[in-house]
Amino acid sequence: MLQRLSRPAVKLVERYLPDPYIFVLLLTIVAALAAMLFEQRSPLAVMQYWGNGFWGLLSFSMQMLLVLVTGFMLANSPPIKRLLDRLAATARTPASAIILVTLVSLAASWINWGFGLVIGALFAKALARQIRVDYRLLIASAYSGFVVWHGGLAGSIPLTIATPGHFSEDQIGIIPTSQTIFAGYNLIIVVALFVIMPLINRWMMPAEDESVFVSREQLAEPESPDRNAIERPADRLENSTLLSMLVGVPGLLYLVHYFFFAGGGLNLNSVNFLFLSLAIVLHRTPRSLLASLNEAIKGGAGIVIQFPFYAGIMGIMMQSGLAQSLSELFVAIANADTLPFWSFISAGIVNLFVPSGGGQWAVQAPVMLPAAEALGADVSRVAMGVAWGDAWTNLLQPFWALPVLAIAGLNAKDIMGFCLIQLVVTGVVIGLGLTLL
Repeated sequence: MLQRLSRPAVKLVERYLPDPYIFVLLLTIVAALAAMLFEQRSPLAVMQYWGNGFWGLLSFSMQMLLVLVTGFMLANSPPIKRLLDRLAATARTPASAIILVTLVSLAASWINWGFGLVIGALFAKALARQIRVDYRLLIASAYSGFVVWHGGLAGSIPLTIATPGHFSEDQIGIIPTSQTIFAGYNLIIVVALFVIMPLINRWMMPAEDESVFVSREQLAEPESPDRNAIERPADRLENSTLLSMLVGVPGLLYLVHYFFFAGGGLNLNSVNFLFLSLAIVLHRTPRSLLASLNEAIKGGAGIVIQFPFYAGIMGIMMQSGLAQSLSELFVAIANADTLPFWSFISAGIVNLFVPSGGGQWAVQAPVMLPAAEALGADVSRVAMGVAWGDAWTNLLQPFWALPVLAIAGLNAKDIMGFCLIQLVVTGVVIGLGLTLL
């Protein structure tokens, strides 16, 4: 049945979904018109919101670009490539490849979302070199694991409200992760997705004559540079193992101190530092690392051009009051029992325009937290409703798929038909979990 349902969804998306750059331009126009129509903002004011916010994600954009680049360099190092190929060889059939890549992506994304995006895509490519399987569904399966990130160890909303000094501390205090990430209902949702998502992806497998395959030649990695090619004195430095170790090993030692002695945690900066230090060590020579970098950077164009536009959209949504009004619309129809569910739905819609967990919480917390107190709802569950909503519609939002698509060499339209089915199924699972458990 899912195969029959996915077929028209895939064809519909392939035909009508534009390039992600066109998508972000359309979202910009929609957000601007909505701010003028519903919030009664003048065109000049909306233009100022957009322009003032346009460069608000520069630091995050660079972090995301580094997630792509450092993750690619690490996975492209000889030892990691051998490990991924060896793990990929355990898949004997197309169905087992789909299930395996989904599980790996889910596990990696639950640990850290940046880690999950990169590892899932690179493992999918390793599987595609081993198994003849529909490449679109394989990459969509790798991306589908991303849906659990905000219920996992790096979830920005539960970690924020568990951190002393957060902006809502005077109102709700400190809410430990035992009431959010490690709460029983949240763990059940995560486990349910670990069980259901691989099966959903497996059941969507197209028939042989409708599948899209990629040859091993198309997925072949560029040959490693010749370490023995010494034509000038500078080549000795580019091929120096010692030089790489003198930089890479101290980087790893710093991270050991950071994690185990300084009490540091996983975040974008520490993940990128870890990926980069490991890549330097495992490539062994600067020449090998730079060759991998040249391949990795080709896929970063979408991040560079599109993220400023999303920052502009966030500026419109947040400064015009549109995001707050949207949240209040759902709060008005909620009660103590249903507020977590409506928080989830509203966050899913807001996420299409504000694709940032931290930014979205800053917008929705001033609405959701007073509503939770007034209705007598569980504040921690409401917060997780927003967190899950933020993660849920990432399956429909090309913003987060850009690193995966860049690594895979696909366009958004190639995978979003499958993601649409995943969106419906995960929405039901998460919505029921927030409401009934």
